[in-house]
Amino acid sequence: MATATSATPKISKKPGVAKALDEGQGVLRLAPCWVPRSFLTPGRRLKLHPDDYYAMGAHRGGIDERWLGSTTEAANDNRNEDEGLSYVHFGGERFTLRDAVKIEGQRIVGKAIWAKYKRWPVYSKFFDNLGPIPCHMHQDDEQAKEVGQQGKPESYYFPPQLNNTGNNFPHTYYGLEPGTTKEDVRRCLENWNIGDNGMLDLCKGYRLKPGTGWLIPPRVLHAPGSILTYEPQWGSDVFAMFQSMVECRCVPWQLLVKDVPKPKQKDLDFIVDLLDWDFNTCTHFKDACYLEPLAAQNSQSEGWVDKWVVYGRIHGKQLFSARELTIDPGVKVTIKDAGASGVIAVQGEGKIGVHAIDTPVMIRYGQMTQDEVFITHEAATGGVTFENTGTEPFVTLRYYGPEVWAEKQYPNVGDHKKAAK
Repeated sequence: MATATSATPKISKKPGVAKALDEGQGVLRLAPCWVPRSFLTPGRRLKLHPDDYYAMGAHRGGIDERWLGSTTEAANDNRNEDEGLSYVHFGGERFTLRDAVKIEGQRIVGKAIWAKYKRWPVYSKFFDNLGPIPCHMHQDDEQAKEVGQQGKPESYYFPPQLNNTGNNFPHTYYGLEPGTTKEDVRRCLENWNIGDNGMLDLCKGYRLKPGTGWLIPPRVLHAPGSILTYEPQWGSDVFAMFQSMVECRCVPWQLLVKDVPKPKQKDLDFIVDLLDWDFNTCTHFKDACYLEPLAAQNSQSEGWVDKWVVYGRIHGKQLFSARELTIDPGVKVTIKDAGASGVIAVQGEGKIGVHAIDTPVMIRYGQMTQDEVFITHEAATGGVTFENTGTEPFVTLRYYGPEVWAEKQYPNVGDHKKAAK
């Protein structure tokens, strides 16, 4: 069970980031970061105590997301000032990972990422819902720039360890049926207030399977299902909901136009053109986006295996990726990565560097756990030792930033088919 702290550490106004890095040997301990969504119902697989899913107040909605290694703020109405930001805990104090990166950027995220972005430009999350999410898309950089934001490509992996049940609708919708016209989508927007606007009638459905994943470019429609999802993505929270009703709950028009320039919020043609039409209507959508794990370093004979679970390029760019490391009891392995990573344990107990790791069974809101760390670029490239100190497999997920891997190291979408031959 998660280890509780007696009191919440005070926020440090002068974070001792360098000392935390030195004493943690380049690995920072992170606290859970919880985010509610007012338009969704929690799936209750995030390991929160049953009394705490509405800990931020019923008016905020239930907590259905845990953000991991995040320096990105959640774009929620009436949100807390620091909502979506991960905190580092060190020496009885806490400070945001975002502040740590500002102070020791090159050391934490690496010279290349710091030079280009001056921040940690990605994050990951668990999202966990009882039912489906409304059909929506995320703007690209050019579109998001009009409202002072960045675009949001994203990816999905469905961890078997956290999906003992699929909940109400373990299916998803991606893209549009080939032959769908812009007039068809426009008609759905015209019918927003009649009830169900029929958006899903235009989309293609897929069954979701634990242990697989998807890579989703911006401007692509998707309606995620009720399976708990690990979601590496770009550091943005822009979106536009295209479905007016889900599970008999109305979706406000405001969630369609939240990140649409105000003069265009009633311009249906402008809103329809937010979509990448060619990609949404492509005939072989699954071939372009579907992922299965690929062994990155396979040493099962030595008691461990490291697999790619998120990989591939979005419009030719390597934006984020993720691996799943499984270690047998009593085994330790030193992993050298090409860049920094946010790490979450999903099964078992062990050590990552000098930090003890314990996968919690149940967590109280505001409680500190020992299941999440951030491995800095400095530590990752030098090598970090992972050790299983328990009696079951020790499984961790770690996600990476952009342009980290050498081209020959990095797989493409569809490479799992080649590996299967």
